[in-house]
Amino acid sequence: MRALLPDLAPWKGSVDFRRLWKSGLISGFGTFLTFVAVPVQLKELTGSAAAVGAVGAVELLPLIVCGLYGGALADALDKRRLIVWTELGQGLLSAVLLLNALLPGPAVWPLYAVAALSSALVSVQRPALDSLWPRIVAHDHLPAAASLNSLRWTVGGVAGPAVAGVVVAYAGLGWAYAADVLTFAVSLAYIVRIAPAPAAAEAVRPSLTAIWEGARYAWSRKELLGTYAVDLAAMFLAMPLAVLPFLADDLRAPWALGLMYAAMPAGALLVSLTGGWTSRMHRHGLMVVLAAAGWGLAVAAAGVCGNVWLVLVLLTLGGGFDMVSGIFRSAMWNQTIPDELRGRLAGIELLSYSVGPQLGQVRAGSLAAWAGVRTSIASGGLACAGVVGLLALCLPGLMAYDARTNEHAVRMRERRAAATPETVA
Repeated sequence: MRALLPDLAPWKGSVDFRRLWKSGLISGFGTFLTFVAVPVQLKELTGSAAAVGAVGAVELLPLIVCGLYGGALADALDKRRLIVWTELGQGLLSAVLLLNALLPGPAVWPLYAVAALSSALVSVQRPALDSLWPRIVAHDHLPAAASLNSLRWTVGGVAGPAVAGVVVAYAGLGWAYAADVLTFAVSLAYIVRIAPAPAAAEAVRPSLTAIWEGARYAWSRKELLGTYAVDLAAMFLAMPLAVLPFLADDLRAPWALGLMYAAMPAGALLVSLTGGWTSRMHRHGLMVVLAAAGWGLAVAAAGVCGNVWLVLVLLTLGGGFDMVSGIFRSAMWNQTIPDELRGRLAGIELLSYSVGPQLGQVRAGSLAAWAGVRTSIASGGLACAGVVGLLALCLPGLMAYDARTNEHAVRMRERRAAATPETVA
């Protein structure tokens, strides 16, 4: 059992890691409240699965543009400052949702406007966050840090949707949005206390040329391209979140909607709580492929099944597979990318794990409106498993990746070993 428990080395070794972890846990809980409340409110106001799925469409362009430029900003500016200002902006947007919900006749357009602006802010913040972890955590502790970060996310992912389902049903949407505003305020109190994180000495000014330099580096790393492609396929083809309110109705179990949203984070939480084994795995690329295929098959089975409890079990299983894939993708990224490129590559990573879900919402909602919610979910899951299998055949570099021998991982390990202790303290 001790071997399965999470490795706490990053928590013990870095005070800034602890502060960022606590901040993310608190704000993530509130974000999941809003994550459930927005599609429920859209469903109430429009009654359309396509309208709910369209949230992904309005988030897509800001995500692409701001994700790439946000990566360049993260390399060129102080990362802490970027994180603080974007966190403040997200809190203000949650306040707008609260005010709209309190109106006698809430409007639809603010939901889409806030979704687009929030997507822009998250796209600027995430590269800064992702490029900060390798600075504050020792190189060999990065897989353990990825597991602990997944634990943080999944605790909020389980508790947030479960509580949101109850709050929205019995107290109203306004209470969910109000709680989100409060969590952002508490999160900021932690973030402002982390140490400054100025740009690396080799950093360049944010520009299209700088973004292109990051893209060229990513293209030269075929094992990294493999992680992007696998995750993009998995999220685009098999993400069912946009149609869960309609699946709950189809199963005659509207009471289970909050549990459905919480099921996948619950599976991820189980993996995180028993994630000590991840620090001892070295074939990260192989694990990414196997886990992504398992995710697709679990989602496909959930679309076919007609029993709500079995659906919840299958969604939980899918969430576990997705978290395994995420842990090893993060380990590959953080252990092999140079610090001066980390922000720009984090921007590309953001596209790989965010564009897929956004487009997936549009795909799932549109197909559900045309062919039915069950067909939308089941066909997407099967397509995911098939495409991931094809990618594995086409990307031998991804399948062969080994953290012990990969030239980029070895080079970064040597660079970190030569760094001064205060860079990770």
